[in-house]
Amino acid sequence: MTQATTQTLDAIARPSGGLAMVAMDQRESLRTMFDAAGRGRPADDVLVDFKVAVADALGPLASGFLIDRHYGYREVAAVLPETAGLILAVDDITQADGEPVEETALDDVVLAPEFDLAGAVAIKLLIIWRRDEKREQRIQLARDFIDAAAQRGLLSVLEPVVRATPHELADGTWQPDAAIREAAAELSPLGQSLYKVQVPLAGTGTAHEQVHASEELAKSITGPWVVLSQGVAQDRYLAAVEAACRSGASGFLAGRALWSDVVGSDDVPGTLRERSVPRLEKLVDIVDRYAQPWSSK
Repeated sequence: MTQATTQTLDAIARPSGGLAMVAMDQRESLRTMFDAAGRGRPADDVLVDFKVAVADALGPLASGFLIDRHYGYREVAAVLPETAGLILAVDDITQADGEPVEETALDDVVLAPEFDLAGAVAIKLLIIWRRDEKREQRIQLARDFIDAAAQRGLLSVLEPVVRATPHELADGTWQPDAAIREAAAELSPLGQSLYKVQVPLAGTGTAHEQVHASEELAKSITGPWVVLSQGVAQDRYLAAVEAACRSGASGFLAGRALWSDVVGSDDVPGTLRERSVPRLEKLVDIVDRYAQPWSSK
């Protein structure tokens, strides 16, 4: 029998009830980012050092911090303040070198009875959503994830990312925003603690367009939700978060919008202080002013 989750979203929320969270669970995609920045394919310790530096710089401002078990979980946990609730990724990723994630499953290592989840307040699952023959399997995957979190007394953060099928690309019928709403209508009623969703219009709309698209998205989501930053230009993310918060979002869980241009820096701590900290401060201010408190959903 599924147990009641003992945590509430206060564990990853600001006093305002909004959520201002940092994502640092990138794995091989982070290695590819170093390569693209001209630093070659870094060793594992370089990835860990970068993640710890991000946690050290941004953790004091974050209400939650997302990390993977592979690169830096324990090291990041050691430097995060208590005010930044630790979220652990439990997605087992299928990803070709240098390519986007193709599929995910539950990570049996993290969810094994012997794995030490001490310090974590939530777990997160990425699901690649498509209009294909695997839709029912993905719904069951989401259910299994939500049950696994509840059994461990942890919050569940569900993160569907939509992708086109080859047929949709070939016949020109692919509409990302419609797919984002369809995925939300299908998956968000399953009972997760928090729904993490792509920004509508990829953040490219005018202020009015962005709010309208966010309002339309909100109609499809059951429960508290936040926006991710993947696929949104760094200089557009702040406005996209404000539009989402004005439309019912409880905040954000962002990675690349905060630190992607720090990858490959000769002085990572200094560049984080110069670039990433001010970005996060502005986003936190937006959340405190406009976000829908999670408890009102």
